[in-house]
Amino acid sequence: MRRWWTALAVGATATALAGCGTPAGVDGDLVDDWKPLAAPTQFVPAAGACHTAFEDVGYLASYNPVDCGASHRVETIHVGTVTGPAADRSTSPAAGSAGMKAVRAECDREVNKAVGGDWRSGRLFLSTVFPSKQAWAGGARWFRCDLNEKESLDDSTAVTRTGSLKGALTGNSALAYRCFSPKIKNDRVTEMTAVSCTKRHRAEFVGVHQGPDIPFDQINKNGERIHRGCLALVAAYAKVPNNGDMKYRAGTIFYHAREAEWNDGNRGVQCFLWVDRDLTRSVKGAGTKVLPVT
Repeated sequence: MRRWWTALAVGATATALAGCGTPAGVDGDLVDDWKPLAAPTQFVPAAGACHTAFEDVGYLASYNPVDCGASHRVETIHVGTVTGPAADRSTSPAAGSAGMKAVRAECDREVNKAVGGDWRSGRLFLSTVFPSKQAWAGGARWFRCDLNEKESLDDSTAVTRTGSLKGALTGNSALAYRCFSPKIKNDRVTEMTAVSCTKRHRAEFVGVHQGPDIPFDQINKNGERIHRGCLALVAAYAKVPNNGDMKYRAGTIFYHAREAEWNDGNRGVQCFLWVDRDLTRSVKGAGTKVLPVT
């Protein structure tokens, strides 16, 4: 513009001024009326969204949530934010790290509130998802707490389902663990088949025991310690005295997390009452008549 004005000003100053004057209502400043650009924002996934496929890493390109009323395999129950020293790392929390344990603890807490009980009390599996390396480097600090329904206690295959898992363990839930017919070989449980508590069975779920904070390879050495913790749950569940006679009333079967989950802080041990005779009713609140000293 300046070179154009200078060229015309040599011999036609008046004409130039008349032809290119500022229109009414315009101040001639090309900058001051532009609104500043908004600061860029990081993508954050939505809580309550469902997905047709699992993700180990939360890539934006593969983020394609569906309505939970439609067919899906996994549901994001909670979305949290990594804080503290873990947020200052160049990568998302490492497996087994303090940051990872903090994330797992938050997921446990929020998922338990959503489903109406400890998620390990039923056919559910909890996993965590972090941003991609590129997104983390760009400042993303979110994490997802994803939940899915699984086939059975012994089979963690995800079930394709419709409907949200919120409230999944409330009322007479079909997902809640109850009575089981165990297969035992060489003093080891090889399979636990869920059955109605009015059918013949020898095992019943009694609750989740908070296992000891020990390395995974020390679990077997602490088996008696975990057994005693489960026996205490049996006593409370059946309403019998938790004393020296408990070992003569019932035994226990317990399931713990796999190594990776254990190292990440999942210390929830699933405890089951076990007896060497057939039962045809639940022992919940049944007292000493159903669980006598034998």
